[in-house]
Amino acid sequence: MPNDAPALPQPILITGAGGFVGRNLVATLHAMGCKDLLLFEKDDTVETLADYCRQATFVVHLAGINRPKDPSEFYSGNAGLTDTMLQLLAECGNKAPVLVTSSIQAALDNDYGKSKKQAEDAIFAHGNALGSPVYVFRMEGVFGKWCRPNYNSVVATFCHNIARGLPIQVRDPAYELPLVYIDDVIDCILDAMLHGQAQRDEEGYCRIHPVHRVTLGHLAELIESFADARRGSLAVPFLAEGSFEKKLYSTYLSYLPTDQFAYDLNTHADERGSFTEALRTPERGQVSVNISKPGIVKGNHWHHTKNEKFLVVQGEGVVRFRRIDSDEVIEYRVSGNKLQVVDIPCGYTHNIENIGTGDMVTLMWANECFDPDHPDTFYLPV
Repeated sequence: MPNDAPALPQPILITGAGGFVGRNLVATLHAMGCKDLLLFEKDDTVETLADYCRQATFVVHLAGINRPKDPSEFYSGNAGLTDTMLQLLAECGNKAPVLVTSSIQAALDNDYGKSKKQAEDAIFAHGNALGSPVYVFRMEGVFGKWCRPNYNSVVATFCHNIARGLPIQVRDPAYELPLVYIDDVIDCILDAMLHGQAQRDEEGYCRIHPVHRVTLGHLAELIESFADARRGSLAVPFLAEGSFEKKLYSTYLSYLPTDQFAYDLNTHADERGSFTEALRTPERGQVSVNISKPGIVKGNHWHHTKNEKFLVVQGEGVVRFRRIDSDEVIEYRVSGNKLQVVDIPCGYTHNIENIGTGDMVTLMWANECFDPDHPDTFYLPV
């Protein structure tokens, strides 16, 4: 947290702290140095909740029921618990701000939606009666690390199953899902805590931003492509800051089985050394690792548009250049003892020689993935 950021209100009461949103919020608050947290779970007593309500300077109400055995549990777990908590706050005259996470289903005519709407109405009534600031977040489907698979999140289920080679069901590929990312949810909660700020709609409900909209079919295709990258395609997705793909990719990796974090690469080796592609990207080329034996020269070719960067991380070598219409040879000494990137400009034939006594290891980046049909690589000795 920046030095000039306002201090977090403490202690903070968090109900449902062991759930998906709660775990992420608690981890973030701990990382920010917040130690005075009152964590209420479903097995705790009303007496514990009453004690926490007397102490709290901010209340984050995350507890709720998603999949009960009986529909009546929706009302006891969503509206009923909310009523109990608000009554306890009122009895001790605690005007602490109250933030609750609700669902866009609160606008629907089903038991889950109606129980959420009752809880929302109770929060607003509490704010009006006590003069307490209230934040009622109507959230779209939330995805991110630690969400329970095969429960109520299709993203979690797809990530979990695809990471394990298990089948998934895509009943309607064209169905569009509105989704919000867990880190964005936490950021919006912190904005309310630290600054009293929230993005509200016309009805006064707080909204998480941004909202990502994706079809079920495209969601499945993206996650399958993440798995394919580890199976051999090496393709890392488009990872622009704030993009849905970046958030989904991070989410997918969090579902990997603990014995499958590592995956093998395809190495091409001969008496000269080896060449191994490490990753590919759709818009920023590929990264490879090149190992050369002592005295070996690799390269002696040039490119029209393709450009590269060489970084020797072990050993001693020399990179030589000659513009294809010139006789002048330019040399750059490279060494793992002094990490330095050498750009390989277009129109220069070039090579790299291992002049050391051991293996030379070079990290190579090319601005485009190798295409055997259009290699843009022409043999010409330096």
